[in-house]
Amino acid sequence: MRLRRSQFDLIHATPDAWPASVKLDGLTFSSLSPQLPADERLELLERDEDGYVPHSYEQLSAAYRRVGDDAGARAVQLAKQRRHRRTLSWYAKLWGAVQDVTVGYGYRPTRAMAWLLALLLTGTVVYGLHQPQPIEPGKAPDFNALIYTLDLLLPIIDFGQEKAFNPHGLYQWLAYLLIAAGWILATTVVAGITRAVSRQ
Repeated sequence: MRLRRSQFDLIHATPDAWPASVKLDGLTFSSLSPQLPADERLELLERDEDGYVPHSYEQLSAAYRRVGDDAGARAVQLAKQRRHRRTLSWYAKLWGAVQDVTVGYGYRPTRAMAWLLALLLTGTVVYGLHQPQPIEPGKAPDFNALIYTLDLLLPIIDFGQEKAFNPHGLYQWLAYLLIAAGWILATTVVAGITRAVSRQ
């Protein structure tokens, strides 16, 4: 079915009414009937003969926004980013996968908080049980496992704990992991916020 550059006010069709192959680039519409979850509509966009067609995702997302279904609109935008990722080079796919897992490309911001809390809990427990040695004994502040872990995780904030204590062996590798995770989370959150702002 070829509907390129067609315009409709209302499209009344269930997903099973569409053929196995479609061409939808440039199709515009105001609303869809019946009202269905986004997941049931997204499969149609995968059948487009032209492959990844950003316009189709934008139209579907806008249709959900017009009826006040923000969750549906976000689901379509997330599917768009995932579909786009398949067209990228391997290193861009890798970075896209990191953004997807951590913050859902900015459409699932609570994921970043969940990752942050999990890493904070891990670091607090590990360093609470295995306190690193102070770099300068007698001058270091009192060790606090929670604040030390926060110091490792938050790349911009300095609580003075990271510079005062020096873990060894496996605990040093955990510190490196927490620092890297903090930067990745910060970068993906910023990317997600930027994407969200640009949609407004």
